[in-house]
Amino acid sequence: MTAQGLVENRSTKEKLLAIVFLAVPAMIENILQTVVGFVDTLFIAKVGLLEVTAVGVANAVLAIYLAIFMAMGIATSSLIARSIGAGDMAKAKAVAKQSMVIALAVGAFFGLLTLVFAEFLIGLFGAEARVVAEGATYLRIVGIPSVFISLMLIFGSILRGAGDTKTPMNVAWGINLLHIPLDYVLIFGVGDWTGWGVAGAAWATVIVRIIGTFALYAYIQKSAVSFSLWETTEAHSMFSTLFALAAPAAAERLIMRLGQVLYFGLIVVIGTKTFAAHTIAGNIEMFSYMPGYGLAVAAATLVGQYLGAGKIKEAYQYGLLTMGVAVGFMSVIGVFLFLFAPWLAALFTQDPEAVRMVAVALRIDAFAQPALAVGLVLTGALQGAGDTKSPMYSTAIGMWLIRIVGIYVLGIYFGLGIAGIWLAIALDILIRAIFLFWRYRHLFKKLIQEEQKSLPFEIKRAEINKGS
Repeated sequence: MTAQGLVENRSTKEKLLAIVFLAVPAMIENILQTVVGFVDTLFIAKVGLLEVTAVGVANAVLAIYLAIFMAMGIATSSLIARSIGAGDMAKAKAVAKQSMVIALAVGAFFGLLTLVFAEFLIGLFGAEARVVAEGATYLRIVGIPSVFISLMLIFGSILRGAGDTKTPMNVAWGINLLHIPLDYVLIFGVGDWTGWGVAGAAWATVIVRIIGTFALYAYIQKSAVSFSLWETTEAHSMFSTLFALAAPAAAERLIMRLGQVLYFGLIVVIGTKTFAAHTIAGNIEMFSYMPGYGLAVAAATLVGQYLGAGKIKEAYQYGLLTMGVAVGFMSVIGVFLFLFAPWLAALFTQDPEAVRMVAVALRIDAFAQPALAVGLVLTGALQGAGDTKSPMYSTAIGMWLIRIVGIYVLGIYFGLGIAGIWLAIALDILIRAIFLFWRYRHLFKKLIQEEQKSLPFEIKRAEINKGS
């Protein structure tokens, strides 16, 4: 979507179509990644439980890497969207090129870190020696070429910032369709070859990421934000701006990850079966996030582009309208979770007590779905507007002051168990949604007031008269 394509005074139906056009491919891409991760775990579980634990610990380390790379992606898509909205294609291309340079540097740094400290990083989780050995094997194979993780995320963010969510989805289709059979063959082998086990799973992941990286780069070179690796331009440096936007986003994701480690420890204190039930409920709930993530991408792109074009009211309206769509969509999911909670739980376990606890968790979570929709979409909208600090503050307050304290007080002190855990999570989601909604309205109220102050007197009077 170019600056010329940003139409003012669209009908609500036209705005909804624009939102859906951007959101649906992003939703499908997220669902694909979730399904493939599920299949990957299923295959490794056939090898053995020790291997599942090893890969799980290695992925916990890789999740920290991903937090940094995704933060860079948020900064990249935000700046590109606003640059395109302002009609400054030279700046959009500069952001794309410079973000790739940063991705190369950061990816190489984490690759070197993995090469030297793989066993140490796995050992931080207190795993036994065999788990450390298997986990370090997986981590080295996937983590040393971290540059392909960072580049693939950045290239996808460049295209999404330019309003193209279909291409990342199409690439995800291709590589994920390849990933499943490749994963199977490299883990279990074929014919007389018995495969590589955990190492095979790692190599399958690396191979498809390399293919995905080059595919996305090829698509970028055919897009409006194509750039040359070798030509030097006089375009302004965006390195400091990219880092300024990425730092709070990275901090937000790291705060979330560290908080998860702590509250997982609290849940283990309550009981092993409670932790298992919580994990199952979390895996089921993960699918409810997919529509919210897709709509968050749409909100970030549309808000960023319309703000870049100086159409502040339209940007504000797009954020609220996308939020409304998400609330409607995820409320339906909430009804489904409430009605079918025991059936969904029974897909994972036949233990009656575990099924009961999972059902309790999902039914509490069902009521949190509308607030979750608000939080996800407004996080995207604020990031699209260049505000990456507010989501960081909401995560810090929600995770450390509400969720962790709430799990201790409700789950442990008052002995509510799984119900206390998920009530604390629901309260965290609700308070974050309220804070982000307030912040979003406050930000745009300020922007509109500043715009009004800068208008010539004749235009300002006309605006006032029109409003009255």
